[in-house]
Amino acid sequence: MSITFDSCLSLKPVDIRKEKKHYIVEDKTSGEFFEMPEVCIDAINFINNGKTLGDIEQLLKEKYPNEEVNLIDFAGQLLELQLIAEVDGVIIDKKILKIDRLGFLWLSPQIGKIFFNKISLFLYAILFITNVCLFIAQPVLFPHYQDLFIFDLMVLNIPAWMLLTFILVLIHEFGHILAMRAQNLPTKLEVSHRLFLVVLETDMSTVWKLPSGNRNVLFLAGLCFDTVILTIALISQLIFANGPAIFLSIMHVVVLDTFIRMVYQCCVYMKTDLYYVFENVSGCYNLMENAQQQLRKWLPFQQSASNGEVVFAEERRVVTVYSIFYFIGVFVTLGLFVIYYIPQLLFAWKKVLPGFAAGPASLPFWDAMLFTLQILIGIGLLLYALRKKNAR
Repeated sequence: MSITFDSCLSLKPVDIRKEKKHYIVEDKTSGEFFEMPEVCIDAINFINNGKTLGDIEQLLKEKYPNEEVNLIDFAGQLLELQLIAEVDGVIIDKKILKIDRLGFLWLSPQIGKIFFNKISLFLYAILFITNVCLFIAQPVLFPHYQDLFIFDLMVLNIPAWMLLTFILVLIHEFGHILAMRAQNLPTKLEVSHRLFLVVLETDMSTVWKLPSGNRNVLFLAGLCFDTVILTIALISQLIFANGPAIFLSIMHVVVLDTFIRMVYQCCVYMKTDLYYVFENVSGCYNLMENAQQQLRKWLPFQQSASNGEVVFAEERRVVTVYSIFYFIGVFVTLGLFVIYYIPQLLFAWKKVLPGFAAGPASLPFWDAMLFTLQILIGIGLLLYALRKKNAR
């Protein structure tokens, strides 16, 4: 289908909201969101008023003399985004879009507001400060890599860790879900991954329906619940210092798992909760993609995937700052590997390797075999999450 300067377009229903620097355009048919500058919004308004592309381009060049205005290119972009319904009265062939149905509508917004209101947010902040003070005052509470191993048999440690981690991650994600429902937004849980870790993620795509100032609570909701769990686990160790060994071991795992997950949020080279807060506060979206483009320019052995400049001029400083935190996050991840993951792996294999030589009639042999099987299952889940994410 040919689009010319004499063409008149008809767009799908869209909702346009002003952001700090640009605008968010919501495709009300598909539920997708796009960031656009003011010149694009004016173009959309002229299109909706029935003007031809040639007339619109002339009007925009007069209003934005310093902008590069090309309505044919812009119409092509709208076509790629599937925002055009008709061109000169001819209906565009509609592609069948698979729209994910979001849920949790059975959770009343009032329940969400119990956990996320001005008073509760203040309490979460107090608990976070309390945790920092506890670590400083009682260094013995700081998690150690061996805290992961509750039992002498390795085959029991993996299921115990997986069960506790699943429960803790579910609590973290339920924080996001309750915060979403407090704003009367639908959501869902899905399986994903971060690095080699299989994780649950809450679909927060509808967060763009909210004003910028209301989004950070939703992004930080999981950390709020993590803070509560960490406080309970730390105080339990102090109160029940002479309690049952199994209880204290479980509390150690809870502290270890929650602490690492909270530290991971600082690794903003991944799209963590704190990444989205950074993005939202700055008003610069697609920060990761723009920073990666910036980093390719800094690193002589990297070549940019595109010669085009996609960063808005006023965002370059923010992208540069984020790029610095990008590098810091990489070093934080390496620190976690050195302090926790590698020592845990070496400790575990040191425990199980002698079992392979003990023979099938011995308990250590089957402990080693089943532990290896558990590791292979974990790798399989990771590959499944990678395949699903790439397919999406």
